[in-house]
Amino acid sequence: MNTYLIIILCILIGEYVLGLIVEQLNLKHLSSDLPKEFHEYYDTAKYKRSQNYLRETTSFKLIEETLGLGFILLVILLGGFNWADQLARGFHYGPYVTGLIFAGIFLLASQILGLPFSIYSTFVIEEKYGFNKTTPKTFILDMVKGLLLGGVIGVPIFLAVLWFFAVAGPWAWLYCWLGLTGIQLFLTFIAPVVILPLFNKFTPLEDGELKDKIEAYAKEQNFQLQGVFTMDGSRRSTKSNAFFTGFGRFRRIALFDTLIEKHTTDELVSVLAHEIGHYKKKHIVKGMFLSVLTTGLMFFLLSFFLHNEALFAAFKMEQTSIYASLFFFGFLYSPISMLLSIFGNVLSRKHEYEADAFAVTTYKKPKEMITALKKLSVDNLSNLTPHPLKVFLSYSHPPVLKRIEAIRK
Repeated sequence: MNTYLIIILCILIGEYVLGLIVEQLNLKHLSSDLPKEFHEYYDTAKYKRSQNYLRETTSFKLIEETLGLGFILLVILLGGFNWADQLARGFHYGPYVTGLIFAGIFLLASQILGLPFSIYSTFVIEEKYGFNKTTPKTFILDMVKGLLLGGVIGVPIFLAVLWFFAVAGPWAWLYCWLGLTGIQLFLTFIAPVVILPLFNKFTPLEDGELKDKIEAYAKEQNFQLQGVFTMDGSRRSTKSNAFFTGFGRFRRIALFDTLIEKHTTDELVSVLAHEIGHYKKKHIVKGMFLSVLTTGLMFFLLSFFLHNEALFAAFKMEQTSIYASLFFFGFLYSPISMLLSIFGNVLSRKHEYEADAFAVTTYKKPKEMITALKKLSVDNLSNLTPHPLKVFLSYSHPPVLKRIEAIRK
């Protein structure tokens, strides 16, 4: 049996089994006893509802992953990749367009297979628990915009990667790395004013107490605000959040309109202080640096697997190609990606603690910060008692009780 095929099957099945174990442990870790910190924010019925939400979303996720694994195993073992390759080559358009057709076949299949799950999650589960505000029209427009945006950005990048690996020899991975890094930085700068407004409406925060306190705090911290905006998150969900995006004159802080509705002024400034803390502590730059290094490693390793006949044989391919190499390498890179993701999450959780500390030491309202975290957890029906292994593997933020404990200290 092909060695690469055995490795890939072990990776796919191993990751699935690990995910299954972790999710089961996470569900078993649920406690019917409401943590004391939340006695004033949850009643018994709503706390039980939050746990039912976790059970239902977890079960649905596992069904989706099980069917997804079954599909990809069938495609590999029955020669689906070779069928798609022969179909793409049958148009006789040359390696670049052929690569696009090959990629398009699988991206289209992925969209079609994922669509029922996305619809059910949005219009059944999220609706059942009072979160969904997305209309069918918005859902369809989001999907179309996402596909078009993916085409506008993804197609040139894909073609550039194919071209570099076709003509640039052993240094192609370096050129791809540098080129993609430049594109990532460019998109980061323009996203707040070009990409994000395609999906949401951003309105400058109106004059009043909140704006005055935010501007006063920002001035005190010597933080030049390029704008604080309200985002119409309520168009899609009742869940609340805030985020920091962009650099330079395109830098923005966005507060969901649902967040503003449910929190006091001091709670909102505390949340904003947390976001400014990420900037002051250079967390965003560190995250981007880690992302750039990860991309470089990926391209470097990819350069060793182009036109690998044994790897292509594992997928029952009759001919080798650069475009198919990109797909097949992704299967081998998956464990490395998981390890890097775990490291990234560890770093991210550390950054969240640091941003919390910055917020409560500079704005000096720890009680309001804790209250904001509690309200966010309750409004979003967050799991208050996740299993430590689940946190270690996939949480980018520390569990809320850990954050509150750190703030109190």
